[in-house]
Amino acid sequence: MINIISTIIVGFVVGLLARFFYPGAVDMGFWLTTLLGIGGSLLAGLVTASRRSGGIGGGFNRAGFFASLLGAIVLILLGRILL
Repeated sequence: MINIISTIIVGFVVGLLARFFYPGAVDMGFWLTTLLGIGGSLLAGLVTASRRSGGIGGGFNRAGFFASLLGAIVLILLGRILL
């Protein structure tokens, strides 16, 4: 249960920062912002999975947070292009 709550909180923070750093207005509510952050984390995990040695997990690190932020910004960009 704690993992779900922490995923929602970190996803919201990543999504909020991605919306802040993306140029222009990004109109989203709380849940879409949270899903954006979680999706950015998943995208970053998929891109960097081949470079990771070992298992999944390991706690918080700045590089992973930055990669999640970049992944969320890429998702905003793709959403703007496709919609």
